[in-house]
Amino acid sequence: MQVNNVSMNLSAVSSKQYPAEGYPEIALLGRSNVGKSSLINTLINRKSFARTSSTPGKTQTLNFYNIEDQLYLVDVPGYGFAKVSKKQREEFGIMIEEYLTTRDVLKGVVILVDGRHTPSEDDVSMYQFVSYYHIPTLVVATKMDKVKGNQWNKTISQVKKTMGVNQTDNLQLFSSETKHGKEEVWNWIEEHMQK
Repeated sequence: MQVNNVSMNLSAVSSKQYPAEGYPEIALLGRSNVGKSSLINTLINRKSFARTSSTPGKTQTLNFYNIEDQLYLVDVPGYGFAKVSKKQREEFGIMIEEYLTTRDVLKGVVILVDGRHTPSEDDVSMYQFVSYYHIPTLVVATKMDKVKGNQWNKTISQVKKTMGVNQTDNLQLFSSETKHGKEEVWNWIEEHMQK
């Protein structure tokens, strides 16, 4: 997709605040600090439009990025080791679950995992959750510029095995540094926007 116009339209914590235009939405899920903001910035050709944070768990709302008045990329709060209270984590869980299970215009989700490590239990649970609801899913292994080229096949088999990803086209290696995988991620998003 040729991206010229992007706006961060709104942040929401409940369905009453979701955008009303009816554009297709693709949600980005992943642990805190896995690189969701970096993926968004790479996809939209901006350096720091989506704010990256050195403090994991900073995103505490659903952030809707309007792309060309055709699509919303939705940055979902990171799960995992965020320094937030148990009560806050439960609230995040309810907010995320409500969004994923009730949003009609949600066309798919991209789950980001750190390509340098074995996917966490949280990653596996999230994958199982979206699979249960039959939400089309692309798993993206990030930070691949930090993994030696001869280890890439190992990353692929590790992610597939740990998470139970069964189709080759549902897993993409990605690096925001080298832009590797950018086109493939866009292709997947554009294909699912139409569905």
